[in-house]
Amino acid sequence: MAVEPVPAEMLYRACDVGQFTFETTAELDDHAGLVGQERVLEALRFGTGIRRQGYNIFVLGQDGAGKHEAVLRFLSGVALKERAPSDWVYVNNFRTPHKPVALELGAGTGRALKEGMARLIDDLKVTIPSIIESEEYQNRRQSIDEEYQEKQEQAFEELRAKAETQEIALLRTPAGFALAPVHDGNVLKPDEFNKLPEQERKRIENTIETLQKELAETIEHVPGWEKEHRQRVRALNREVAERAVERAMRELRSLFEGMTAVAAWLTAVMGDLVENIGMFASGGDAVPEQQRAIIAMQAAMQGRGPDLGASDPLRRYEVNIVVDNSNEARKSGSSKWRAQDIADAGGYIGGGAPILYEDHPTMANLLGRVEHMPQMGALVTDFTLIKPGSLHRANGGYLLIDALKLLREPLAWEALKRAIRRRKVVIESAGEYLSLISTVTLEPDPIPLDIKIILFGDRYLYYMLSNLDPDFGELFKVAADFEDEIDREPDNDQLYAGLIASTCREEGLLPLDRSGVGRVIERSSRQAEDAEKLSTVMRPIVDLLCEADHIARSEAAAAISAHHIDEAVDAQIARADRLRERSLEMITRDIVMIDTEGERVGQVNGLSVLSMGSVSFGRPSRITARVRMGLGSARVIDIEREVALGGPIHTKGVLILSGYISGQFLPAIPLSMSASVVFEQSYGGVDGDSASSAELYALISALAEAPIAQGLAVTGSVNQLGEVQAIGGVNDKIEGFFDICMRRGLTGDQGVLIPASNVKHLMLRQDVVDAVERGMFAIYPVEHVEEGVELLMGAPAGIRGPDGKFPDGSIYARTEQRLAAFADNQIRFAQRPADESGTNGRKGA
Repeated sequence: MAVEPVPAEMLYRACDVGQFTFETTAELDDHAGLVGQERVLEALRFGTGIRRQGYNIFVLGQDGAGKHEAVLRFLSGVALKERAPSDWVYVNNFRTPHKPVALELGAGTGRALKEGMARLIDDLKVTIPSIIESEEYQNRRQSIDEEYQEKQEQAFEELRAKAETQEIALLRTPAGFALAPVHDGNVLKPDEFNKLPEQERKRIENTIETLQKELAETIEHVPGWEKEHRQRVRALNREVAERAVERAMRELRSLFEGMTAVAAWLTAVMGDLVENIGMFASGGDAVPEQQRAIIAMQAAMQGRGPDLGASDPLRRYEVNIVVDNSNEARKSGSSKWRAQDIADAGGYIGGGAPILYEDHPTMANLLGRVEHMPQMGALVTDFTLIKPGSLHRANGGYLLIDALKLLREPLAWEALKRAIRRRKVVIESAGEYLSLISTVTLEPDPIPLDIKIILFGDRYLYYMLSNLDPDFGELFKVAADFEDEIDREPDNDQLYAGLIASTCREEGLLPLDRSGVGRVIERSSRQAEDAEKLSTVMRPIVDLLCEADHIARSEAAAAISAHHIDEAVDAQIARADRLRERSLEMITRDIVMIDTEGERVGQVNGLSVLSMGSVSFGRPSRITARVRMGLGSARVIDIEREVALGGPIHTKGVLILSGYISGQFLPAIPLSMSASVVFEQSYGGVDGDSASSAELYALISALAEAPIAQGLAVTGSVNQLGEVQAIGGVNDKIEGFFDICMRRGLTGDQGVLIPASNVKHLMLRQDVVDAVERGMFAIYPVEHVEEGVELLMGAPAGIRGPDGKFPDGSIYARTEQRLAAFADNQIRFAQRPADESGTNGRKGA
């Protein structure tokens, strides 16, 4: 059952650069698709093609896989083929000012309406005052005024003439009209009136009383005459205003002919302009300060906030563009886009449908908000202070959001779901939603929503939302699941070279020559921990290329070569190597006890991986096992679990050891064994089952009292059948033990036992490969526990023969004999006299 070491040529799969026909990646075209992501492409095609409720997209995969860039690159091609969506504007509601009206216009025409209204008001500021000051208007106004004055004067003149015939004078005083007696053409003074005969005085008093009634009747007609006068003036102004406004609006109406909602609003504008034409009499000047204060006081008494329109009455005719899809607001089409490009372009890319990436998905940033301004000691607002959200700006296109950022923002997730379900955007305030504030605000018209939401997140977040939020499955029915790795084969090597070329152009890097491309492909396999795969997580690769570019430029190189990539990798390791160096130092100084020579019973070198942020490295750990007779059954005590340092998977691995021991030895006799297994000098948590085979070897060694060679280390999990199973981090683990042996001096007897199924994952450092090639280090592929026992203990494990026994002298025979002795001792112990004590048959005192 001898196990041959893995040949040196299988420890590292080099890339065949002879397959490349280019000299540098500058000769390659940009890669337009997603390398090895056919499933994702199909999901994106389906999700963007189907236009039904709930078919939004969740893009899931590892961080750094380039999900954003890949989706943006795909969408940029799709969006260019779609129709540009409508513009949306908010305008004043002249009947109900606190409920602004939303108008839908053709793409790019919102700006035309805004500019047209501005020109209209500017024209009226000039034309209305000039019309009012014109000779025709002044003559007609003077005629109306004169008729009013004439009617009033005539009525009073008739009364004056009648009074004069009765020697009574009608006098106009500051307090109004008055009647007084006259004698010889002079008004009698009170003293003179009192000297008249009593009969004459009574006559005069009766006459004045009669005339006073007639005067009162005449004065009662004055308000009616004034009302008639105002109506005639208003009619004149309306006639003038209608002609002026109609003439000014003729061009604006023609621009929006056929748009019913816009035409209705322009009609309302015309009616309001005609009714308030007096605003233009002085050139549209703002309301005086004193009048503003009066307006603010009146508004406060009525329980409503003051209006910005009070300070500028012409604001009511402005147009607030909340969605502008004019070509000037967006960049020209391109097939190369990143998240930063989206931000630089104001959230949009390409022509056609908008693509917007919302980096800060708060409730206000999604739904929009109504802003307020301080004025006269109060917070005021109007429709011009309505600000759009990303749902408004991406309406008719695609909105991209990071799911984790969205879930971290209070109320944002629920607000987004409401908008999707309603199919309209309703501007809501978080304070009002929670009933925390009661500031007077607006109730803008909701805007119909036709949008495709694309969320980005990792797989854990996707499955958590699927399980915990019943709405999630109804609203996000399309999952675009990114592959973490692809097959490493010649076709994909060529595609990967194209991807590298695209990355270099996007990042402004030097091109790579063939050796550089080959080394990046090899590094990608190491990142994937599989010699037969390439990692699709591009962030570490891009970082590596940027650092290699820096090294190449410092050498004035024209292209990035393999040695630049190697130097960049070495530099990355050196910058983050402090913890690994301290770990190695503690082992080489014998502070942490790890033997790399000699033999020990019940002691084996296990291998683990420590991960600190983006840094991971292999670290050997001493595993020991002790055994003795048990009481009643085989029991393996996991000390890590007993002290709450062992995770559930590690505990599972230890329990599997009991299952293997029970099934492999003394099948007809109950086992009577008590054993303990522990990671020595381990002061942190332990989880995973990759050390379960090492723990089993230590346990078998302790039972058989067979020493284990300390120059070998072990990794691999084991099942109850004794089969050694694949584990992760195999390269880091091998290199971690190799570094210890290297520091202490390679003897040629050192090596690592790995699962045979992990051989295809080997992408080891060159120094390890060189040591194997020289015969100073070995990697042993193990398929079954028996193979590992033979390697570690230097003797055959043994196979149970037809007689039901293991061969004499084999490790398993010695193990079974020890277990049988435990069982015999247990029987004798159970049958001893009650007065016996101790273990040597001595009677108690």
